[in-house]
Amino acid sequence: MRYILLALGILAADQLSKWFVMSRMVQSESIPVIEPVFYITYIMNPGAAFGMLAYKTVFFVAVTVVVVLGIIFFARQIPAGKVLLKTGLAFQVGGAVGNLIDRLRFGHVVDFFDFRVWPVFNIADIGIVIGVGILLLELLQGDREKQKQVGSTGDSQRT
Repeated sequence: MRYILLALGILAADQLSKWFVMSRMVQSESIPVIEPVFYITYIMNPGAAFGMLAYKTVFFVAVTVVVVLGIIFFARQIPAGKVLLKTGLAFQVGGAVGNLIDRLRFGHVVDFFDFRVWPVFNIADIGIVIGVGILLLELLQGDREKQKQVGSTGDSQRT
């Protein structure tokens, strides 16, 4: 249940922040927060990260639906002790659904965090990136545990 709440929290924060930006700014407007480093810039992104595959909305909707359904289906099979794995997947689902809602409503994704040295992004994107990062940590942790097991098995066989 806590992972569902985490995903819903990310989704809510994403949608509320986008609503706030859209209700107070016009497209392409940019408000300096910390000049010249950080701005709130309201854009509609027709693609994925870095604007790749612009205007492929049907493709992104289909991929997102398949990925989210896959995560939901397989998450029930993940052992209870895999907290990092479940947390990472919750971040990804919350972010993916946030951007999916935009694509279904507008045909674009609303982005607004602008650091000028990186493409403009949103809270859903942050959720996805954090989720991927957590999954990478889980994979690295799993590899270390396997190496320890192999090492200890090898040592016990020598004695």
